[in-house]
Amino acid sequence: MEIDKKILAKYNIPVPRYTSYPPANHFEADFSERKYFELIEQSNLENPEHIAFYIHMPFCKKICFYCGCNSVLMPKADKVEQYVAALKKEIAVVISKIDKNRKVSQIHYGGGTPNAIDSKYLKEINQIFFDEFEFIEKPEIAIECHPWLLDYKYVDDLFDAGFNRFSLGIQDFNEEVLNNVNRMPSNLPVKELVAYLKSNPKCTGVNLDFIYGLSGQTKESFIETIKKAVDIKPDRIVTFSYAHVPWFKKHQEALQKIGLPTADEKTEMFKAAYDIIEDAGYLPIGFDHFALPDDELSIALQNKELHRNFQGYCTRRTTGQVYAFGVSGISQLGGGYVQNIKSVKQYLDLMDEGRMPVEKGCIVSDEQKAVREVINQLMCNGYINWGTTAENLGIEKDELLQIVNYNNTRLEAFANDGLLSFSDDEIQLTEQGNFFVRNIAASFDPAYEAVEGKHSKVV
Repeated sequence: MEIDKKILAKYNIPVPRYTSYPPANHFEADFSERKYFELIEQSNLENPEHIAFYIHMPFCKKICFYCGCNSVLMPKADKVEQYVAALKKEIAVVISKIDKNRKVSQIHYGGGTPNAIDSKYLKEINQIFFDEFEFIEKPEIAIECHPWLLDYKYVDDLFDAGFNRFSLGIQDFNEEVLNNVNRMPSNLPVKELVAYLKSNPKCTGVNLDFIYGLSGQTKESFIETIKKAVDIKPDRIVTFSYAHVPWFKKHQEALQKIGLPTADEKTEMFKAAYDIIEDAGYLPIGFDHFALPDDELSIALQNKELHRNFQGYCTRRTTGQVYAFGVSGISQLGGGYVQNIKSVKQYLDLMDEGRMPVEKGCIVSDEQKAVREVINQLMCNGYINWGTTAENLGIEKDELLQIVNYNNTRLEAFANDGLLSFSDDEIQLTEQGNFFVRNIAASFDPAYEAVEGKHSKVV
């Protein structure tokens, strides 16, 4: 992949990640419990009809310095047990308001480190969903795992709990880099671990996740890491760009003191990794995922049916409105978003009082739904047909173009920079354009402002 340095300098600005629209920084404080319940009731009549559940496990045995997630050091066993009990209470309240004629298509555990806790708790929570709902054929039941805390017995327990997809947070194979970022290497040889996971007939896929732009990484060292990754042959490989936001996560200052690669160096890492992964037979999915050609994501992309939520890329088949549980979990419903409080103590106190742990949220207007659909199409499929999108939204094409502030001059600038091609009817991103898709998406966001300290940069 070629990325022009002048283009990189021009577009390496703060831009939302657009895992939601409006982005989370637009959510309103003091969002009421009543509004949340109204959104849940409304969601039973909205699309997608399917249900997705997200469970946030914030506990970690060590805090990695690059982490931008809501994570806390592992407390004593009784606190973990209290947290799981609170999760069950929250789940019981929410699922009582969900239409049981709807089917579950996805369950996803994130963190933190979900596999840092006793596997019996994961099984107990999953069993609630298995008992209360019907599932689609071949649902995605996924968990993010730190391989440092995996052994074969724990893997067997995860399968027994119902999990079928596994994301292994490798981040880097270079132990010096891992030491710089305060992360432990895998407990088992990763190649053997992946082979063991894939040997189980219940397994539907394994991801290996990496981060480029960490302290101590070089283009050469990251090439070695990615070569090891493609040799292992997971179903998907993810190359996340490290988002340096020390104003949001103070522990990231530790990496700043050690030193971080420049934007140019990060770009060289990405380009080298991209070429190695593509040469190994993987197809690029969005701007940071890669999947084997027979993977469901690759097939969905070819059919322009790729989708995305806070948990990552998914297909229209496994897409559902997301009901999130636990600290900082964000529910993504048709009519709006609701985010839980971030403090474990506050979460436990509120659940003890029988109150929902809502911190903030957002009601999405019809105009924002239109912008959301346009941005999702660009972020997921690198393509948009204005007429088809307008028809799916139930509005006229001219109205859609007006809502997203369609501007030929802006598109011509992107086209001149080699990021896309366009006509009156559609937009198609180029290979280089996928790298800058956040910039292109922002051009259709009426609320976007490029402000330092508000969003991470593209690189």
